[in-house]
Amino acid sequence: MATPSPGSTPVSPSFFRSALRIYDLSLGQMLWSRRTVFMALVVGGPVLVAVLLRALVAMDLFNTQGTINGRPIDVDGPVIFGLMIWGFYLRFSVPLLGVFYGTALIADEVEDKTITYLFTRPVSRGAVLVGKYLAYLGCTGLVVLPSVILVFFIVVPLLGGSIGTSFPDLMKDLALLAVGLAVYGALFALVGAWFKRPLLTGLVFIFGWEPIVVVVPGYMKRFTVSYYIQGLMPHAMPQDGVVTSILAILQATEVMPSAATSLMGLGVILLGGLSLATWLVERREYVLEQ
Repeated sequence: MATPSPGSTPVSPSFFRSALRIYDLSLGQMLWSRRTVFMALVVGGPVLVAVLLRALVAMDLFNTQGTINGRPIDVDGPVIFGLMIWGFYLRFSVPLLGVFYGTALIADEVEDKTITYLFTRPVSRGAVLVGKYLAYLGCTGLVVLPSVILVFFIVVPLLGGSIGTSFPDLMKDLALLAVGLAVYGALFALVGAWFKRPLLTGLVFIFGWEPIVVVVPGYMKRFTVSYYIQGLMPHAMPQDGVVTSILAILQATEVMPSAATSLMGLGVILLGGLSLATWLVERREYVLEQ
């Protein structure tokens, strides 16, 4: 094996290989962190609700008849599952996961005063951020996926629902959840690289800015992630009159963007957020407080 000659400069690994190295290093740390335990409890909430619904149905205490806008409806298992995906996951768990993990990709290293050691490795700073972002995707996927699968098999068979018929809708829901995790993670990676108190800024965004702006008429809702997620919801949930009626109430009264517009908007946020976050990390000087 050839040995480097004295005075030669070691060759740094490529950006992609560097990101994969950071991914391998960070994934285990994320999975065994206290943050993951807390978020596992958060996504465990829908499972408990699903178990409660199943118990109520078994005891004939769950009323599937109702009215929306004066029209009678009959709610079945697939519809309940779709609404749980919308209410519990896309509107709450996914943004919260993005905030807690995305803002911490760089901020945790600064707070723990380990960022200088991380940046002394023979890898680019941008690769460090991208690698930790990939680890975030893997970690959150492993946290959310078991919860969604459990809820699906508990709720869908209720009231005559068919698992086989609803399985394509499950795949659409999982894809939508993956898109939401990726976009929110990229956005809050930018927040974590930019702001001094990124967690507070992220919480204000998902619990203050988005819920208010999305239901207010005007163009400002286009500066939210949930607006474009809403545009994909009708394409992911079961298509019937009940879902259409319920979505008409849950969503804003204005016309939602098309699927193509939603995907384009989410892609811009994802690529723009991750690119800007990488650019900031590459150029920012981190001064650790004593």
